Amino acid sequence: MSSKDVPEPSESELAEMDRDQLVELGTSLDGVKLVDYPDPWPVKGTRAEKRAERMVALWFVIAGLAGLAFVVLLCWPDVWRYKEPGASGTFWYNLYTPALGVTLGLAILGLGIGVLLYTKRFIPSELAVQERHDGDGEGSSELDKKTIVAQLADSGDRSTIARRSLIKRSAALGGGALGLGVVALPIASFVKSPWKEPNPADTLWHTPWMPEHPGDVVYLRRYTGVSEQVELIRPDDMDAGGMETVFPFHESDREDPEKLAAIFNRSDAPVMLLRLRPEDAARVTKRQGQEDFNFGEYYAYSKVCTHVGCPASLYEQRTNRILCPCHQSQFDALTYGKPIFGPATRALPQLPITVSPDGFLVARSDFIEPVGPAFWERKS
Repeated sequence: MSSKDVPEPSESELAEMDRDQLVELGTSLDGVKLVDYPDPWPVKGTRAEKRAERMVALWFVIAGLAGLAFVVLLCWPDVWRYKEPGASGTFWYNLYTPALGVTLGLAILGLGIGVLLYTKRFIPSELAVQERHDGDGEGSSELDKKTIVAQLADSGDRSTIARRSLIKRSAALGGGALGLGVVALPIASFVKSPWKEPNPADTLWHTPWMPEHPGDVVYLRRYTGVSEQVELIRPDDMDAGGMETVFPFHESDREDPEKLAAIFNRSDAPVMLLRLRPEDAARVTKRQGQEDFNFGEYYAYSKVCTHVGCPASLYEQRTNRILCPCHQSQFDALTYGKPIFGPATRALPQLPITVSPDGFLVARSDFIEPVGPAFWERKS
């Protein structure tokens, strides 16, 4: 029967119809014929049905517990706080990131499997044939609205979700825990206060290049692969057009192997030292207030990309561009590390350098601005 052959009932007749009659009328008006609409569980309360219900609930509970574990891990400071290699407690610290991935993945997997199992075991697999029509460009009539509501209610009733409180509660647990994790994840990245740490060197405003006491000289140190070996840099050690990654060295740390090794694990410590070619050095544009930060042809920039903190570790000698391989940000070494391509919007902080009386390259001070990406308290 075509939908055009179905007589449209009056408002009084429509009001007297029950849900089954409205469903039948609605499918007929849409040109739909239900060929088969079997009940997945024609005999109610069987062991198989209860077993299937418990299996669905089990996956929702797994999703809920994994989601709650993810939130707990995310907010547990003793787990995610950075620990140097060899320090006590590094076993659990090394498992922190994998544990976040496992718990979040298990929460999503459990919720997905639970929904799939419920769909497979409890939703009727109807077989229907429908005529195609475009509605003649008109909006939904009152008749269409009433019948579609009845059809949706009937579908919900046939899915038996209304009488399966175990599945509803477990699904709420799984979905709620996962939702809590989704909300907590972006918030957790903003909880660290740059003002909280008692040691100024551990705040976001300072780096290990800051002198530890008056008169402290911070040398530029190259990494040789042996953390206990201290190799300082003289201006003549680099060729024109060369680049080298350097780290801070305090003379007071020379006899302390732990500090000598720990500096290489500080994410804010690496600096890219460049020696420009004479013809390139003549074309440099310096930043206002930082005109004396270089030493001759030597320029030092933080290697922490100002986009999201990846290592800006590539240097293209021909174009004098510093490149970040993560998201392809590019910085011009001849224009105070200014971004010229990619998502980064701030220049790489420049480290003021000079030469000490004993002939080694040293830092004149810490960076005058925070390194890396932005945070709430940062003004620019």
